[in-house]
Amino acid sequence: MPFGNTHNNYKLNFSVDEEYPDLTKHNNHMAKALTKDIYAKLRDKQTPSGFTLDDCIQTGVDNPGHPFIMTVGCVAGDEETYEVFKDLFDPIIEDRHNGYKATDKHKTDLNFENLKGGDDLDPKYVLSSRVRTGRSIKGLTLPPHCSRGERRMIEKLSVEALTSLDGEFKGKYYPLKDMSDQEQQQLIDDHFLFDKPVSPLLLASGMARDWPDARGIWHNEGKTFLVWVNEEDHLRVISMQQGGNMREVFRRFCVGLQKIEHVFKKHNKAFMWNEHLGYVLTCPSNLGTGLRGGVHVKLPNLSKHAKFEEILTRLRLQKRGTGGVDTAAEGGVFDISNADRLGFSEVEQVQMVVDGVKLMIEMEKKLEKGTAIDDMMPAQK
Repeated sequence: MPFGNTHNNYKLNFSVDEEYPDLTKHNNHMAKALTKDIYAKLRDKQTPSGFTLDDCIQTGVDNPGHPFIMTVGCVAGDEETYEVFKDLFDPIIEDRHNGYKATDKHKTDLNFENLKGGDDLDPKYVLSSRVRTGRSIKGLTLPPHCSRGERRMIEKLSVEALTSLDGEFKGKYYPLKDMSDQEQQQLIDDHFLFDKPVSPLLLASGMARDWPDARGIWHNEGKTFLVWVNEEDHLRVISMQQGGNMREVFRRFCVGLQKIEHVFKKHNKAFMWNEHLGYVLTCPSNLGTGLRGGVHVKLPNLSKHAKFEEILTRLRLQKRGTGGVDTAAEGGVFDISNADRLGFSEVEQVQMVVDGVKLMIEMEKKLEKGTAIDDMMPAQK
């Protein structure tokens, strides 16, 4: 990984039928969208950096699908991927993002003052709050496709930007390859550390090449603002803290992101963004805001209610176990977050979490007292 262009040209010696992947047992968005006609139309194309159709779909070919979650099945290798291979990516994006059309425009709003409330989620129920997103640096290829030199350049630029932060954002960078056992253990205990990807989805897309070269973690002194460098995206930015003050978490998230981008712009390196896709990231599932705002919340009674799933759907929220995707909830504690990424602004998505969690806590309190909640069912957002 990735294929060189010469190899892609060599593949054209074989017919479309001979090269078309066998997707008969596949259950992912790519397999749903990729017809033989689209494959024939796109297979000889490549982006300016040499990313090909087969590079895009390799992870979805190698991983037929997931029993519980509809995976995407393709990745971008650079910003131009979404344009050069739009005949494949547009239907995938529409399918994955609830009918988001090729002509739709995305809204960005990182003004935390536009969030209503959010500082009053009941701490007896909300254990912790976090908001995370990804960012890609314009003009550089993405993790499935970048070279070693490019990856090291991303790390250098990122460390320079992060080291210049002061006040509540003042912090330290920990390169994965230089980390002491003690530092590593501390970051694991803090639930900060990302390790070499073991997920076949990430491995098959080429993101783990040269691990741990030019990967690392930066965090502020308060351990409430965290940046991963060169994992699944150039940057993963996380604001987090104990308790239910989502407003404070979102304020730090917005201010920190804007400070980081300001430093990158001084080096003529903005973040990838356009009117249609919002912030451009490696996986089509994270386009738009790339934002997941979530809380760990205790809902032992509501989670057993027959309409729990329907309530989440109506509020445009999703649940996970507190250990991440596919983990079971422990003691009725769930990780509840926004279901959307594209088509709603950052403020709108965090607002849905704040309002939805507040309602679910009220429902939980009623159920504790043995009272029915039928009259509290929300309308579809």
